[in-house]
Amino acid sequence: MALSYKARRRWALVILLIGMPAYVVAAVSLVGLIDRPSILVELAIYVGLGFFWALPFRFIFRGIGQADPEAEAKASPGGDAADQGNPGT
Repeated sequence: MALSYKARRRWALVILLIGMPAYVVAAVSLVGLIDRPSILVELAIYVGLGFFWALPFRFIFRGIGQADPEAEAKASPGGDAADQGNPGT
């Protein structure tokens, strides 16, 4: 079942405001459990974890920054109000 545009926007907001900070805390706690590795290894771990969190949510975030495609389908045919002026001018 595909999510509507509005539902995807809401889930994206929930993921960014609640899920991402929780994931950051979990990632830092996880890295804190191991002995401090070298700076490059630690950087690679954080970059990998930063990339990994978004993989399951790709379909939710895809197209969120663009205009609502469902609103265009619901728009009335005939154009803008500016297009409906005097046809003789």
